[in-house]
Amino acid sequence: MADDYIIRAHDLARSFKKVDAVAGIDLEIGSGEIFGLVGPDGAGKTTTIRMLAAIMDPTAGHATVAGFDLQRQGEQIKAHIGYMAQQFALYSDLSVLENISFFADVYGVRGKVRRERIMRLLDFARLTEFADRRGGKLSGGMKKKLGLACALIHAPEMLFLDEPTTGVDPVSRREFWDILASLHVEGTTILVNTPYMDEAERCSRVGFMYKGRLVRQGTPKQIKALIPGEWREFKPDSDQIGGVGLLRQTHRVLDGQEGVLEVQSYGDLIRVFVDDVPLRRPQIETALGAAQITLSNFRQTAPRMEEAFISLVGKMETGEIEQAT
Repeated sequence: MADDYIIRAHDLARSFKKVDAVAGIDLEIGSGEIFGLVGPDGAGKTTTIRMLAAIMDPTAGHATVAGFDLQRQGEQIKAHIGYMAQQFALYSDLSVLENISFFADVYGVRGKVRRERIMRLLDFARLTEFADRRGGKLSGGMKKKLGLACALIHAPEMLFLDEPTTGVDPVSRREFWDILASLHVEGTTILVNTPYMDEAERCSRVGFMYKGRLVRQGTPKQIKALIPGEWREFKPDSDQIGGVGLLRQTHRVLDGQEGVLEVQSYGDLIRVFVDDVPLRRPQIETALGAAQITLSNFRQTAPRMEEAFISLVGKMETGEIEQAT
């Protein structure tokens, strides 16, 4: 029976002088998955992708990609994967069609297969009407889609995408992810590093990295389930305090309350996690009232990846989470 995992990594690490960019991670990615890497800047996400794409050598550990050993068979791996860096190195003076054709030459895609793939990719990436436009004249979103088309010209089994939608508008981000969803349906495996939590929601599984370690991984539903207690949202109001001062004072009051597990703020809203809503709501209202703060629109809302991400970062920084699970 064929291995169901296209990536297997054990204790994979990369150090730069005295800095452990990736401090020994274990990772398995199944064929056909979209696996998202999330975490703060400097967590080691890009280094992880570059190692697994056989662009950067690990300093320790072992991994296989598409059945090939990462340290001994790097060139074979490259024939089976597509890689898109944060800054795609397109040729500004070449047209969209010429850029894709160049990558077809690099990967040795010839003849009828070449022509069919180029036409399909132009249509797939919604670039057909821009085929003759120079790369330097494309919008940010179209450059990203061109980068994806170039990475797909040799029909790879696996795609490595390093923050592929950073710096593009929301509509272009949605279009890009619609294309990824189509690839996913076709069976392409995708490893994507993203700073956007709404994109992480669209992944089959998510891995949370912090200071070079993969500390949590699971489905988006499993990651969101890590948020403790019951979650409520409200808007604080006060005739005495305004602006940022109101949010800070609300935080101070809530942080000292029994049963309050976590407090987060979003714009002018407060999100609070408590162990028991019926028990804690009157307690919270009384404590805020003593500080001349009222609350309005107290309501239940489903937690999102963004709340889970902020919660995990906070727990890592306070040392509440130490071991990867």
